[in-house]
Amino acid sequence: MNIDSIENGLVIDHISAGQGMKLYNLLGLADLNVPVAIIQNVVSRKRGKKDIIKIDAHIDVDYDIIGFIDPEATVNFIKDGKLIKKCKFDMPEKLVNVIKCKNPRCITTTEQELPQVFELRDRAQGIYRCRYCEAKASNRES
Repeated sequence: MNIDSIENGLVIDHISAGQGMKLYNLLGLADLNVPVAIIQNVVSRKRGKKDIIKIDAHIDVDYDIIGFIDPEATVNFIKDGKLIKKCKFDMPEKLVNVIKCKNPRCITTTEQELPQVFELRDRAQGIYRCRYCEAKASNRES
């Protein structure tokens, strides 16, 4: 398989295998009017397999989402076909309007104007809790 390199844009690399589509959806990449490639189950020396997302444009993305889904992922910034910067994003302490509370009794179910706020409670397990009802969410299940 041959996937062309990009001239100007972002490459989200080292995504855990199977998490690329989740990241694609949470970042809203389907709504973009630019070329986006999702490559799944690529052979990786470090991880065995990984996913990669290539975006052929410089766009603003919510880096907290990347840190939430996979803190081991990297974002490569490409300009004129060359890597100009490589970044990793740690798990954010707080997520706002990224995931929704699944508790039907949570106040966010009836008060829909309230932001969906989740706070990191267990970094090792990737556990977040709803600010309002303490319902659990994990980066492994969202």
